[in-house]
Amino acid sequence: MSAQLKYVVDQLNKEPFRRNYNLISFDSLEQLQLLQVLNDVLAEINPQHKLDIREETPDTTAMRMLTELRVLKYKPTVPPGEFRSGLVAGDKPVVYSILEWLFQKMPELKKRAYLARFLIKIEVPGDILQDEQVMDTYTQYEGLIESFTELHKTTESLKTSGFSTTEIRKDISQMEDEKDQVTKRIERLKKKVESVPNYEHMMSIARNFRKEQERETALGQQKQEQKNQLHHAEQRLQRMKHQLKDLKQSTVGVSAEDLVKKLEEENKVNAYMCEEKLPKDLETLRKACQDLERVVNEPAMGQGDLEEIQNQIKSMNSEVNGLIEKRMMHSNPTDDKLSLFRQQASIIARKKAGAADALREAKEELLQARQELADKREAAKNLEGEEVLKGDEFKRYVNKLRGKSTDYKKKRQELAELRAELGVLSRTEEILKQRDEQIQQRLAKLEAKKGVSGYHDTQEELEKVSTIKSELDEVKGRTLEDMSELVRKLNTSIAAKKADLAPIIKELRPLRQQAQELQIEYDEKKTAYDTKAAGLESNRSKLEQEVRAYREECSQEESRYHYLHCMLKMIEMQNQRVASEMKAYTSADQAEKKKAFRDQYTRKLQEQENLGKSLRDKQKAVKESHGPSMKQMKMWSDFQTLMECKKRCFLQQGRDVDADRMVRDEAANEERLVL
Repeated sequence: MSAQLKYVVDQLNKEPFRRNYNLISFDSLEQLQLLQVLNDVLAEINPQHKLDIREETPDTTAMRMLTELRVLKYKPTVPPGEFRSGLVAGDKPVVYSILEWLFQKMPELKKRAYLARFLIKIEVPGDILQDEQVMDTYTQYEGLIESFTELHKTTESLKTSGFSTTEIRKDISQMEDEKDQVTKRIERLKKKVESVPNYEHMMSIARNFRKEQERETALGQQKQEQKNQLHHAEQRLQRMKHQLKDLKQSTVGVSAEDLVKKLEEENKVNAYMCEEKLPKDLETLRKACQDLERVVNEPAMGQGDLEEIQNQIKSMNSEVNGLIEKRMMHSNPTDDKLSLFRQQASIIARKKAGAADALREAKEELLQARQELADKREAAKNLEGEEVLKGDEFKRYVNKLRGKSTDYKKKRQELAELRAELGVLSRTEEILKQRDEQIQQRLAKLEAKKGVSGYHDTQEELEKVSTIKSELDEVKGRTLEDMSELVRKLNTSIAAKKADLAPIIKELRPLRQQAQELQIEYDEKKTAYDTKAAGLESNRSKLEQEVRAYREECSQEESRYHYLHCMLKMIEMQNQRVASEMKAYTSADQAEKKKAFRDQYTRKLQEQENLGKSLRDKQKAVKESHGPSMKQMKMWSDFQTLMECKKRCFLQQGRDVDADRMVRDEAANEERLVL
């Protein structure tokens, strides 16, 4: 517990909280303040929780925190019932464990809370989803969720793809090199084209042509968008027509009384579903949930417990069967005249329940069928942008496919013949190449024999050069013709575009004037809005200042109240202590008198005086023996120094004797060697 508390306090003292708590101040926080700290930590994870919990009821605060913890997938270490009650009451162990878990997984929880805002679907009842507009909107909503999921996955994969700065710099340098090459190539092309007459005029025409092409593309996109909108509007119109047709067919030959009866029947069915069927189902589900919660809250059961429960079930079943037999023996069927009606009522109730279940299943199947129909229509729209063919159009499409199939078979046969001919020609080419090589070898031998080696190659090169020159001349001529043809086509297309754009420009002029009027009106409304907003903002700031001042005053009064409350408790404790002391002092009982503070302090004073007297005696004895003791210590230290000096001298004398012996031994050895 202390390690957990220390970890939580350290995290709260860091960024972005900076609470400057210590273990004592944090542990002494009240329940409301502790819940506010937990709420601030949740607000750091999800900014939607950034508020003062004093502005809402405790039940609302607990429900909001439980919902957020469920989204964050927090698993409590205590049973669910104790966890909920502990969170509502601001129990310290519960709140400390939550704070520790939040701090340990802060980055992951921030990401999960961010995704939960977009990925948790809104629950819409099935009866509301039966509306087509609501269903279309909900389908678009689900599609947006799927697209958000894919985009988030792509973003995460790009973040974790591991692109290094060196690779990016290398790519940038390569792109700059390519850019330089492209600019050089453009300059070379400009120099080549500058020699062409009417260069500027032709460039301006090409530039205008390119602009017109871009404008044509934009207009084409607008046209396609308008076609799509028109197509959607036509489809919606067709749906409305079908609905109108179905309604008309359903009312053909039906009088007002029949319609009223039909509505009454539907009303009865809906009333039965809402008043009888659905409440029973809800009660059944609620009982099942309560049973499950009771089972979850129960401790783990062993095999012996299960056998005991099974024995209890068997005994209860036997008792129920015995009671039923007794009832059947004592009851007379002839006396019970309502049994037949009860049986009929039970049969009718079962039939009604079965019909309600069948109606619910039919509605679910209808909703599923409508969803499948909408999916099929959407898939048909996305199928190469074409609609599904019906009737005669489908027959014509089939006939067209048959004709294309026949053409395909003919073309495939021709392709097979051409491939066979290609094989023959390739073989002929190989044979001719081999013969050409043989002829070239013979020709080279003849040139070498006549002394004109390389004559044939030189002649072929000259022929190639002349051929290339003629081809270049022909290309130049074609280029000039193409440029003139291009200029002519550009002029023609520009004139056609001007003719096509003339009615659009005429339509655009009043629209521009209308846009200018709307802009003027918008500016006026915007000015009025800004003025009003500024006034409201100033009023809001004043109100916020007043609220802030009132809150500060309230907090000061609360702190003063708590201070006075603590002082009052301290005074009460002191009064209690004084009263108990007076009672013990005035009591006739010796045991209670001994418990009095006066007697206790008197006894302790006597003990301390005796202790001081003994210590003074010891001090006197120490002072008297101090001089001789110090003299004895000095004599002992001198004796120890003298003995150490004798020890060193003895050791030095031993080393000198050993050295003399070694010298004599060496001299004797030398004399022996000389002899």
